Amino acid sequence: MIRALKFLLTKQLNRSKRIKQVDGFTLIELLVGMIMAFLIITPLLGFMINILDTDRKEQAKANSEQEIQAALDYIARDLQQAIYIYDATGIGCLTGTADTNTCPNASTNQLPSPTATDRVPVLVFWKRELVSKAITITGTQKDDTFVYSLVAYYLIKDTSTTWSNAARIARWQIRDGVADPSSTATCGKYITGHCPDPGFALFKLDGAGTITQKMNAWTKATASYTADTTVLVDFIDQTKNDDVPAALPVTCPPNPPSPVLPIWAQVPQEITSFNTRATGKMTSFSACIDKANTTAQVFLRGNALARLQNDNLNYKDSSKTYFPNANIRVQGRGYLFTK
Repeated sequence: MIRALKFLLTKQLNRSKRIKQVDGFTLIELLVGMIMAFLIITPLLGFMINILDTDRKEQAKANSEQEIQAALDYIARDLQQAIYIYDATGIGCLTGTADTNTCPNASTNQLPSPTATDRVPVLVFWKRELVSKAITITGTQKDDTFVYSLVAYYLIKDTSTTWSNAARIARWQIRDGVADPSSTATCGKYITGHCPDPGFALFKLDGAGTITQKMNAWTKATASYTADTTVLVDFIDQTKNDDVPAALPVTCPPNPPSPVLPIWAQVPQEITSFNTRATGKMTSFSACIDKANTTAQVFLRGNALARLQNDNLNYKDSSKTYFPNANIRVQGRGYLFTK
């Protein structure tokens, strides 16, 4: 019995000696482990940062593309109601920048912001606009009618902190009132609640001259405008064509050969005397106008870089994917009644 216990005790002691005692890590082992972790984690971290940055850029590009298309769709719906679209010469007449021999009122600006140096009008047109339930028939029954409106789309580049460091497009409109000779409204012969916008005056088609001459001779009413521009879309490319020569140039459809008169005319033309920020040299928002057929082809180019950074926003071939562009051709369906 004693020999058996002694044998078991001896076996247990021998087994305990074979068990290796576990100690803590040495400083060198910790240092080696940290270096190995750094070498493994750093590339993975850089890879993740690159993925996040790429995703941010792709999201900015996608947002710009969607906004550009939405803005073009809005402008297209607006132009579909047009009855007359001004070309570069006509806009020069309305802004006071054209030759006085061409326009009878070229010495004055008929559009808003006569002292503005931060914007240029690109699309200016008259349209026939629906006014819903404006005319009373009997009792509570009301009928719809149409009135004329003057619409202008501007390319704006300024130092406002409300908007991006790129350019933006804004819309301005004044509308005629709904006539009612029997009305006792404060605005005279118009239905109450449907008075003309301050400054509105209807174009005059009587007398001698062509439609173009009569439209170019339009002058505003004596009242000052109260309608302000409303921003349609921001983050529009602000690159001037003299900063990057021929960067995404606007190409109008070909005109018929001489001696047929040109049909298409590009807007805007460079109007250096009208604005000091040279928005007239920017091709990011421009149009080709066929006023004879009341047709406009509109070009629009965004700037997704302006969503990611505050400087170095000009167009470059190496970053052209961040400047999404689109165009659309629209013909006005409105009808201009003339005698």
